[in-house]
Amino acid sequence: MKSKTAHTQPPGGIPADSIKHGEVYTQRWVVDMVLDLVGYTPDQNLADLTITDPACGTGAFLIAIVERLIQSCRKFDKALPPAGIRAFDLLERNVDASRRGVEAALVGEGWERQAARECAAAWVRQGDYLLQDRHDPTDLVVGNPPYIRIEDVPTARMDEYRRRNTTMTGRSDIYVGFYEQGLKALKPGGKLGFICADRWMRNQYGRELRKLISEDYAVDSLIVMHDVDAFEDRVAAYPAITVIRNGVQGDAVVVDTSKELQQRHSEELVSWIRSSETVSKEHTAFRAARLPHWFDGSASWPTGSPERLALLEELGDRFPTLEETGVKVGIGVATGADSVFITRDSGLVEGDRLLPLSMVKDARTGEFLWGGQYLINPWTEDGSLVDLTEYPRLESYLQENRATLERRHVARKNSDRWYRTIDKVDANLTGRAKLLLPDMRLNIHPTLETGGHYPHHNLYYMVSDRWDLEVLGGILLSQLAQTFVEAYSVRMRGGTLRFQAQYLRRIRVPQPDALTSDTKEELAEAFRLRDGQRATSATLGAYGIGRLPAH
Repeated sequence: MKSKTAHTQPPGGIPADSIKHGEVYTQRWVVDMVLDLVGYTPDQNLADLTITDPACGTGAFLIAIVERLIQSCRKFDKALPPAGIRAFDLLERNVDASRRGVEAALVGEGWERQAARECAAAWVRQGDYLLQDRHDPTDLVVGNPPYIRIEDVPTARMDEYRRRNTTMTGRSDIYVGFYEQGLKALKPGGKLGFICADRWMRNQYGRELRKLISEDYAVDSLIVMHDVDAFEDRVAAYPAITVIRNGVQGDAVVVDTSKELQQRHSEELVSWIRSSETVSKEHTAFRAARLPHWFDGSASWPTGSPERLALLEELGDRFPTLEETGVKVGIGVATGADSVFITRDSGLVEGDRLLPLSMVKDARTGEFLWGGQYLINPWTEDGSLVDLTEYPRLESYLQENRATLERRHVARKNSDRWYRTIDKVDANLTGRAKLLLPDMRLNIHPTLETGGHYPHHNLYYMVSDRWDLEVLGGILLSQLAQTFVEAYSVRMRGGTLRFQAQYLRRIRVPQPDALTSDTKEELAEAFRLRDGQRATSATLGAYGIGRLPAH
């Protein structure tokens, strides 16, 4: 829906202290796109709606809202609603600029200046949206919440933010609080439309916000715009438009855009989203897909092309997680002092205190080749620490290194247990066959260790009483397993993935007894030969998938 052009930043450019206050000015066509997506369009009777901009800045969203409201009121012969718009900003200069913009827009459309000034004063208020005692129920919440690192917020204010906003955990940017407050202010059926950094969708600090949305709201649209010039100035913001509704989750649209996306493309995209005609759409400027529903729970939301996200959603409906098929996923032992607890000297301490240790380099080729390193094991089989008086060589060695061991946090918490490793050793794990997966790699790399070794903390492991581990290894060697991890994992420098338990547990697999004997043999053979292409072909067949969508 087109409307008149308006200033999206104050004359003369962005004030020098804007970034300090998290101010990033949104392009007008992006503003129009958000308003279209939440349904605030002049062909509707907008006088009967309330719309809130919780951080209006100098009026990027606000002026567009006013212009649309004017058009609607004229179309439906309605008076301007005195409480139809609610805009907040912390800074007095922004409030003044927004009020002037509102006044100018109304006067330009024929309203008397005094009446325009009164509307502007009623609609735009100075205040911290996150610290309001209560928010009146609203039909719509829209905007671009501020980007402010926690280090740039006064400690007392941040403490109050956290007290009032339960989703602001860990190192949350304050925009997390804007999501929480905006969502809780929505009337039934109301919608929130933000353009904002999307880091909260995957980072740990967004966990409680994802949980809130999953339990009480519905994701209608997610439009990733990382390469789009969405703002007046270039900022590394990883922006995405999210439209979230106060209602029951139905289907959801996910869109990945390219740097070519411009206003004319956005209008076509919005038209497709509204039409509900097809399940996917390919365009030079975007790729889009409709998912039957959104992803549940507080775990990170996946990334990838819309086609891949649609596939993951489908597989999530059809197949259980690894752990639901009887696979335990864990991590090896962390000591807090590897230089003390790991040795190649088989005579350093008593023999039954030495545990053969699996290291990342032992699994480098895909065939497990033990490198000869031992864990000096201070734990008994029942999970208690050994009595050092019963092991004089162990006691002597540990006493020699006591100063190093006592500097660890785990030792300072309990001085009597100064010689423990951070993690306990599970005596039952050593003898079991295990699939080992190094934490950081470009590609998934399962290796079978047939038993007798204990994994180091840089290795994740899988054990199961139900699976033939070579068959499971074939599935894990496939590009489909890689796709699951790519969708959920945080990428490190150079594209390295983290193959941590939290991501491995997201992999969906068939029940082992649902696979045919031929499929099992093909997967096992592919695993033994380290043939990823063969493993992928067999895995896709087992899942009933013709091909993997592109990234």
